[in-house]
Amino acid sequence: MSVILCTAGYDHTIRFWEALSGICSRTIQHPDSQVNRLCISPDKRFLAAAGHHTVKLYDIKSTNPNPLLTFEGHTGNVTGVAFHCEGKWMVTSSEDGTVKIWETRSGTIQRSYSHGSAVNDVVIHPNQGEIISCDRSGSVRVWDLAENNCSHQLIPEEDVSVSSVTVASDGSLLCAANNVGNVFVWRLIQDYDHTNLLPVTHFSAHKEYITRILLSPDVKKLATCSADHTAKIWEVTASPPSSDESSSTSLGNIPLMPASAIASGPLNGTNGQLNGTEGSNPIVGGMGIGGMGMGMGGPGAGEAKPYPLEATLTGHQRWVWDCAFSADSAYLVTACSDHYARLWELHSQQVIRQYNGHHRGAVCVALNDYSEAR
Repeated sequence: MSVILCTAGYDHTIRFWEALSGICSRTIQHPDSQVNRLCISPDKRFLAAAGHHTVKLYDIKSTNPNPLLTFEGHTGNVTGVAFHCEGKWMVTSSEDGTVKIWETRSGTIQRSYSHGSAVNDVVIHPNQGEIISCDRSGSVRVWDLAENNCSHQLIPEEDVSVSSVTVASDGSLLCAANNVGNVFVWRLIQDYDHTNLLPVTHFSAHKEYITRILLSPDVKKLATCSADHTAKIWEVTASPPSSDESSSTSLGNIPLMPASAIASGPLNGTNGQLNGTEGSNPIVGGMGIGGMGMGMGGPGAGEAKPYPLEATLTGHQRWVWDCAFSADSAYLVTACSDHYARLWELHSQQVIRQYNGHHRGAVCVALNDYSEAR
């Protein structure tokens, strides 16, 4: 089984599809709750399904309808899930305000980091040493697993929920999207043992909620899914480095704040309150502490050019919740509240397959069509 495509949503089922024929090959019942997110392990052996309080791990090659393992420990909806490159551990985000790292074999919690606000999404940096999460209060956080702390906190737009984050497969870019339809892009620069972030651009991608943002495997395309009933494909353009890039303020459209600039105590999972006491937001008036980054609209903000719009995928009847690129970046699968998942050929911007079977909204999709285990 070289192509694994699955969808799930509000009808309490997980469906496996033959990607090319559009035939549903297997249905798993998920009676406890809706399914919020799906993730296929890199070796294609396991499917993780994130639900209301738990994540269930299913054996893809087996016909057993029951989960192999149930990860219990969150107290709110699980909003994000991702596997370590060798499948040894898994990371989840939740509306309970935490990001948790789990040992995949035993289902035990290895680490728990607190945002102090509902966490909407989490991704693993390709270096496998950092995880990046975003929350409802408007922050994006980079967690350094070796140091066991928060190494960066970014607040792209004050008090606007950051709904989704994505990191490039080569570790070069981080993108975030928020609830007013804006996209923010940073360049990730590896400096010895830590990562520096430089703002690249920000732009309005949709007039409504962005539900998902995703970089293509070849890092040439950026997909955004929205409540406006569309998904859009943006061309990722390389921006030339500016002359005074080291200061990180020339492109200063987004506040930057290294952990070293935060005065308030340890930033590890035990403490958790990264913002200190309420109202003491570490970025005031758009200026990062220590002048590390200018706020939106500061000097140089006009220089940020939006990514060119390559395609608007229309035909969805309701909110588009999730998407997945094919390994060659030529196709995109979308999941929509109108019950359907759709396979788009990006070159022609056409739906070449529609997956019909869910009887309520499809809100998540996972695809693994890599030719061999990565």
